[in-house]
Amino acid sequence: MNNIYYVIVAGLIAMLYAFWKTNWINKQDQGTKKMEDIGKHIADGAMAFLKAEYKILSIFVLAVAILLFVGNISRGTELVSVSFVVGALASGIAGFLGMRVATKANNRTTHAARTGLASALNVAFTGGSVMGLSVVGLGVIGLGSLFAVYSNQFGTDQENMLKVLNILSGFSLGASSIALFARVGGGIYTKAADVGADLVGKVEAGIPEDHPLNPATIADNVGDNVGDVAGMGADLFESYVGSIIGSMVLGASIAVGGGFDLSFVTLPLFIAASGIIVSIIGTFMVSVKEGGSPQKALNIGEFGSSFIMIIVMYFLITLLLPSSFTLGGTEFTAIGVFWATVIGLAAGLGIGMITEHYTGTDKSPTNSIVRQSLTGSATNLIAGLGVGMQSTAIPTIIIAASIMGAYYFAGLYGIAMAALGMLANTGIQLAVDAYGPISDNAGGIAEMAELPKEVRERTDKLDAVGNTTAAIGKGFAIGSAALTALALFAAFRTTVETLRGETMNITITDANVMAGLFIGAMLPFVFSSIAMNAVGRAAMAMIEEVRRQFKNIPELSAALAVMKKYGDGEKMSSEDRKIFDEADGKAEYGKCVEISTKSALKEMVVPGLLAILTPVAIGFIFGAETLGGLLAGVTVSGVLMAIFQSNAGGAWDNAKKMIEEGVEVDGEKYGKGSDPHKAAIVGDTVGDPFKDTSGPSLNILIKLMSVVSLVIAPMIAKINF
Repeated sequence: MNNIYYVIVAGLIAMLYAFWKTNWINKQDQGTKKMEDIGKHIADGAMAFLKAEYKILSIFVLAVAILLFVGNISRGTELVSVSFVVGALASGIAGFLGMRVATKANNRTTHAARTGLASALNVAFTGGSVMGLSVVGLGVIGLGSLFAVYSNQFGTDQENMLKVLNILSGFSLGASSIALFARVGGGIYTKAADVGADLVGKVEAGIPEDHPLNPATIADNVGDNVGDVAGMGADLFESYVGSIIGSMVLGASIAVGGGFDLSFVTLPLFIAASGIIVSIIGTFMVSVKEGGSPQKALNIGEFGSSFIMIIVMYFLITLLLPSSFTLGGTEFTAIGVFWATVIGLAAGLGIGMITEHYTGTDKSPTNSIVRQSLTGSATNLIAGLGVGMQSTAIPTIIIAASIMGAYYFAGLYGIAMAALGMLANTGIQLAVDAYGPISDNAGGIAEMAELPKEVRERTDKLDAVGNTTAAIGKGFAIGSAALTALALFAAFRTTVETLRGETMNITITDANVMAGLFIGAMLPFVFSSIAMNAVGRAAMAMIEEVRRQFKNIPELSAALAVMKKYGDGEKMSSEDRKIFDEADGKAEYGKCVEISTKSALKEMVVPGLLAILTPVAIGFIFGAETLGGLLAGVTVSGVLMAIFQSNAGGAWDNAKKMIEEGVEVDGEKYGKGSDPHKAAIVGDTVGDPFKDTSGPSLNILIKLMSVVSLVIAPMIAKINF
């Protein structure tokens, strides 16, 4: 047990690394006074939203903690409420640290892009690495510390270890709860601003993206941080924690020579701790010379660390685990556990590559959407929906094959370890993910600060790479969600069977199980509907506000009229330039930020409660078997819906970007302002809530419902409807 302190030390190293890199970013030049002011507007808006969100969530956390304490006190597991609070706090702190450094790195990346691409990549990626290492550091410190405390208090024999792990599962519940609210709230915020900025700014007013005359442009850039930094960070934090706890619970049920071996419980913690060191090594692999490829630099860091992680996992597994063990009456080997983790890692990479194929620029699926944009918005939308639906096939086959392969090598423990293998180097994965929105913000600041064209070209190059890395990141998020949910489901079943002392039969011929299956399959559709409608309502308010400002603020109206007189790159007359300059600072950015903030905070509550209360209601009323059917239904349906929505939205987005860069179809060229461009903007606007609100939130929905079920398993084990 003393070795567990190495895990906590690894977490502390991650936090020291994050603080070191934060200090480095703070020392970088922010650029001109205008760039500094724009960066401050974005930072203030992002932190104001986060503080308002956390204020609401603190009430929720307190209420749930009290319920968990009261519900578990009779069984002696009331400390699950403490675990829940610690998990929620860790998730919240990770989001806060990531958001703070991202909003400091954005204008510094813009300034670095004035001198070259290499320095800009360095600043943006360093900002992302703070988010990545904060997430894994806080996760490992929280889990490792609580596990050490509870093990010392209750003991480490098999019976007490099951009690310890049930209490520890509250940590995952806290992380998952915050993650869902962060994802949904952040997604509503960013897409309300994005839709308003695009439809009124680009289509109606005809002004470029991120133009300072657009009142919604600050809210749009704030949304990138709220949704893609804090939201994605919370998402992967709870996946990371969930996969560790799921494999620990299953490890407690493994027999070695007829006895209990604690190594199977502690192995996931040691793999996670090792992943931190490997991720830090990976960050030092990311570097690019001037004129080099940012994509290649990021790939070296991500794939290089994955290769090192495979070697590390091999030695950890073979050194810590006995050569053979029994699970569910079947004998497996330590080397089988290793192959299960490799399968998980390979599955994540495979899903990421397929995601990139369906959403990447100049790929055949995206090209098909571009071509069908020539005939209007309707055919653009039809093409995007078709691409999204088609994109579910290969990832589903990969997930199914990885489940079968991992189970073959190490049973249910193998499936849990496959999920952990996929997330072992979350630190570097999330660093690459968070780099994207920082680069996107940097481009927006370059546009608003009216910097030279070559600066925007450099930030756009970084942003384009960020879109590809985001696609791979979403592949990992979706794949890990499926495997983590299955691991947690297996842990739920194991807990119920242990308490009952008999096998839990979840068969589709049972009417209760089938009923639960259908209700579970329905939930992702209802959840997506609530999220999409929330974005629609918030976007309507944003559009009305932007239109009002364009109409009622004379300086904005005059500047828009001047802009329509000139083509892209044309020089204004001195008189027109004076009119244009008089509009500087007249847009009321704060009102748009306020609309997004209020809408997101109001609309995130219902989807969050739906995810938490549904398994509680089904479990306590109809029992564990019906709840098992519910979890199976929501997992299968939710994974497919998440893949469909994320990929359809990504394909629509990149089709629009391809037209903006200029495309040639059947000998004719199309670009910004053309009819196909307007059709592509409509498609992108529909896809925005798909890929950034409801799609990513479904990953959390399926895991959160499994975690809730695991936490309440001891209370409902004896209920049989």
